[in-house]
Amino acid sequence: MSGRGGLWRDALNRLAGNRMALVSLAVLVLMIAGAVVGPWLLDFREDQIDWTHMAVPPFSAAGHWLGTDRLGRDLLVRTLHGLRVSMSIALLATLVSLAIGVSWGAVAGYLRGRTDSLMMRIVDVLYALPQVFFVIILTVVFGRSPATLMIAIGAFGWLTMARIVRGQALALREREFVEAAIVGGAGTARIVTRHIIPNLLGPVIVFATLTVPQVILVESFLSFLGIGIQEPLASLGNLIADGAVEMETATWILAVPAACLVLLVFCFNFLGDGLRDALDPRDH
Repeated sequence: MSGRGGLWRDALNRLAGNRMALVSLAVLVLMIAGAVVGPWLLDFREDQIDWTHMAVPPFSAAGHWLGTDRLGRDLLVRTLHGLRVSMSIALLATLVSLAIGVSWGAVAGYLRGRTDSLMMRIVDVLYALPQVFFVIILTVVFGRSPATLMIAIGAFGWLTMARIVRGQALALREREFVEAAIVGGAGTARIVTRHIIPNLLGPVIVFATLTVPQVILVESFLSFLGIGIQEPLASLGNLIADGAVEMETATWILAVPAACLVLLVFCFNFLGDGLRDALDPRDH
């Protein structure tokens, strides 16, 4: 246990030396805090229409720091709400993906043999299914809602995680502490939960950090196509879709949510790269 604690301390020290990762983490904290509390600190609601200031550019009207859209709604407030919705869907879908993928991959890697082969063939079959068609079917059956979108994305997001964890579990299966647990009479469930999964936390954390921006991009793409989050609820995807319609006459309506999305994805990717470098066993 002390060795593992030292390992995590070394990883934190290496992460602390990565300025880009730290800056990305700080920006992410600020963006998330702004999405949570920002709308309550501003003067306008996300669906409030200002009839006297429709499609005004940034800093051109009092209180509308980033301008308004074509309906006179404050673009800063709507972008913060869109960021909140997109982040909520991304985080929940990532948690679903991790829960399924880690469990599936750990069991397959530990049991090996026919069970492993069958479980991974199921993963291969699911990989072959087109995600967009699957989302369309779910939205038709269950309606267009954030919960449906989260389930649809999470239903595909765990596949890569399962493959990564399965490969790590196959290697851990041959380690001495696992063999000692088997000799000691520990059951499969105990070995997987107490010995296999805890030793996979490093790759899992890194993959989770890199999965969140992927989910955000998928959600934004689906909302941009009109099969994701629907009005009046805002997400970064449908805000960008609205801005694309007005990009020739009101570029800020597209630029504000697009810049927010790009910054969010870049920060998550830089943070994920920093965590990967900090937790890479070859650097220990």
